[in-house]
Amino acid sequence: MTGVLVELARTFATLSLVSIGGINALLPEIHRQVVVVHGWMTDQAFASAFAIANASPGPNIIFVSLIGWQVAGLPGLLVSTLAILIPSSTLAYFAGRALTRWSHHPAVAVLRDALIPVALGLMLASGVSMMRTVDRDVVTVLISLATAAFVYTTRRNPLWALAAGALVNVAALHLF
Repeated sequence: MTGVLVELARTFATLSLVSIGGINALLPEIHRQVVVVHGWMTDQAFASAFAIANASPGPNIIFVSLIGWQVAGLPGLLVSTLAILIPSSTLAYFAGRALTRWSHHPAVAVLRDALIPVALGLMLASGVSMMRTVDRDVVTVLISLATAAFVYTTRRNPLWALAAGALVNVAALHLF
C-alpha cells in the first residue's frame, strides 16, 4: 500500500505544478497516468469519477480525491488531495507575490498574455480526451461535436446544450 501512496503523491504533485487552467486542463494527462500508465482505473471508472466529481457541489479538485479513494481508500484520498493542492498553492503564493512586486515590468504582461493560449489549449485537449474516453457510438460523438459548436458559436448558457444532448441521447436509446 505504501508504494501506491508514494506513486499517487508523485503523480499528482507533479501534475499540480502544471495545472494552469485548473484540474480540467489536466484531464488528458491524469487519464494517461491513472488509466494507461498505472492501470489504477478503467476508462469507464475514470469517466464515472469525473461525472460524479462534476455533479457534486464544490471545487472540481474533488475528482483527484475520488481517484485517490478508488485506488487506496481514505489514505489514497488524503495523499492525492494534498499532492494536487500543496505544490500548486505554494507556487501560486510565491508567483502572486512576485507578480505583485514586479507588476509594472513589461515581462509580466508578456507572461500573462502567453499563459492564456496555454490554458485554453490544455482545456481543449481535456475536452477531446474526455470525448475519446466516453463517446463510443455515432450518436454520442455527434452530441459532443454539436455541443462544442454550440458553446463556441453562441453566448448562450452551455446548460442548454447539455439538456439538448441529454434529450437526444435518451431519444436515441429508445429508438435504437
